[in-house]
Amino acid sequence: MRKFLTDVKTLAKDEDGVVSFEYVIVAACIVGAVAVAFGTGAAGPIAASLSSAITAIAAKVTAAIAAT
Repeated sequence: MRKFLTDVKTLAKDEDGVVSFEYVIVAACIVGAVAVAFGTGAAGPIAASLSSAITAIAAKVTAAIAAT
């Protein structure tokens, strides 16, 4: 725990550390946006669109195979 606190203090004083911390914040925002877009389960809007598109494609392929 002491090493962690020392690392945090060093990060706060280091100019490059601030940039690194900003990247962490940006990465967290991206993860949040992806979670909102895809949802945490199979119920997100993009997941639902992909699922319905795949179902439609599968139905057309099945119909094309049955027609031959």
